[in-house]
Amino acid sequence: MESLTKSHLLEWRPNAVQEIRKIYNLDMPGRIEEAINILEKWVEKQDHFVKKDFKRDYLERTLIVCKGSVEKSKKQIDKLCTLKTLLPHFFTKTNVKSELRDILNLGCMVPMPVMTEDFSRVIILRNSDENLKEENITEFFQFNMILSEYLKANEYTNGIIVVFDFRQVNIINLITKINTVELQQFSSILIEGYGVRVKGIHVLTPSKAVELLVKLMKQFVSEKISSRIHVHNTMEEIYEYIPRELLPFDYGGNQKSFDKLSLEWVDELSGDKHVEYMKMMNKACTNESLRSKDTFNQEYMGMPGSFRNLSVD
Repeated sequence: MESLTKSHLLEWRPNAVQEIRKIYNLDMPGRIEEAINILEKWVEKQDHFVKKDFKRDYLERTLIVCKGSVEKSKKQIDKLCTLKTLLPHFFTKTNVKSELRDILNLGCMVPMPVMTEDFSRVIILRNSDENLKEENITEFFQFNMILSEYLKANEYTNGIIVVFDFRQVNIINLITKINTVELQQFSSILIEGYGVRVKGIHVLTPSKAVELLVKLMKQFVSEKISSRIHVHNTMEEIYEYIPRELLPFDYGGNQKSFDKLSLEWVDELSGDKHVEYMKMMNKACTNESLRSKDTFNQEYMGMPGSFRNLSVD
């Protein structure tokens, strides 16, 4: 492709696009264009898709998270469109500032500006649980839909590394506010719908109750992802996994402070451009009455309560 949409908040390594394409055998001349052409023609033939004009760089990013597989990309596009139809309450928000103010008062989830050497992106969640309510967890999930849609349109990575900074969180209180069915649905949307590829999850807390939280998390992800969950008492332990220079200044790194980055991301996700984009993409759902019966995927039966474990490398 001649150009890819980029964000001023996300730096790419100079060789990121070429090297990531090479990992999935998409670097040969004409290969990526051929794969995108196939996806475009396939989308046009899906009568049950409400939206069919996906941008070519959106389709390329889908190919990347699906490791270059056209067939897996088809399934993922269909999965996300279907989940937007079956689980609509996750996709009702479009403006972080005006619609999700309560969750912002508790904390924020922020991608770091600089990639790791293997083209992964570090994302930090820092929050408190002061006056935490169950609906705040739902709002956090909705915030993640807005962020995921942004990253799907602007990012180009080989996976993410998540840091949950729960040093100011009462873990037991947090667990009691989590609706496990909703957590399961949220996990499915992120991993199967958006194709989030988790390279590591690092939970930072001195609380011994964290074992209960980790046990809960492991119920809804694959064994592979479960093996990538790590618990740390101090930042020094996290430095063994994540280069400290990639972290915010107040985490011992070289980047802007977490609060400064948070403000920039909230502004970006609440800007007119992304709000309008969210309104458009939230309509990228399905009309199930038009889905061909012979192509209906049985894994959708029983939604929204029954999900299989998620396994995405």
